[in-house]
Amino acid sequence: MKRTVIKIDEALCNGCGACIEGCHEGALQLIDGKARMISDLYCDGLGACIGECPVGAIEFEEREAEPYDETAVMERLVPKGEKTIRAHLLHLKAHNEEELLHQGILYLKEHNINIDMSGLRNESERKQTPGHACGCPGGREMSFAPVNQAVQSGNIPSQLRQWPVQLHLLNPHSGYFREADVIIAADCTAYAYGNFHNRFMRNHVLAIACPKLDDGKEIYIQKIAAMIEQSNINTLTVVIMEVPCCGGLLQLVETAMEKASRKVPVKKVIIGIQGEVIEENWI
Repeated sequence: MKRTVIKIDEALCNGCGACIEGCHEGALQLIDGKARMISDLYCDGLGACIGECPVGAIEFEEREAEPYDETAVMERLVPKGEKTIRAHLLHLKAHNEEELLHQGILYLKEHNINIDMSGLRNESERKQTPGHACGCPGGREMSFAPVNQAVQSGNIPSQLRQWPVQLHLLNPHSGYFREADVIIAADCTAYAYGNFHNRFMRNHVLAIACPKLDDGKEIYIQKIAAMIEQSNINTLTVVIMEVPCCGGLLQLVETAMEKASRKVPVKKVIIGIQGEVIEENWI
């Protein structure tokens, strides 16, 4: 079956082992000084390890892979003790993986393994709609209280300078890219950050993409490299969400920069899920 799992760039991996601590399913091991996934069976595709890697060596990929097997994971974790089991189950709960959480608790019951179930049992017994479970940390469901702020009356003018905006549809050789300041934004950022047009789009040419859901990422790399190399863009601003999978967009830009002989200043902006700017700096 084709599904989303993690991919490790061995050339970037420095063998620090931080991702192994971040993987609650025991899918990763250090082998010959490099982090390696020992089996697709143990990778739930949630990407908790991505945020732990200090060198950006881990990313999502969609490929043919064995289905994730909660029973196999539990068989692997049970000998490691209650603390490890609870960390795994709490990880599933935190990402709304209720069906997998239910399977894990059912495994413990069937094998007469007693652990502290506080904070686990009630939600695991709540029936879920098939397919409802999220596929990455950024898919966790949350609700926010409304923010009461003064809103400018009247129509707010758009700062969009060109069309189209989706990176697959853009021609990197278009005239509007010539010596332009370009912003490449993850799809969700404009909805999370209320003043996106005035803060980020003003006087910029825009491209949008989703590093998690879009296909053809190699094409994205080629297009970004062409903007840098042939259209002589001035600067590149990458706006992403704080969720781990969104970091893949910055990785695409960094890969494109490596392919281009010409270099441009790159700014990274990270938007929080409640709309605040968490980080903004030139890299």
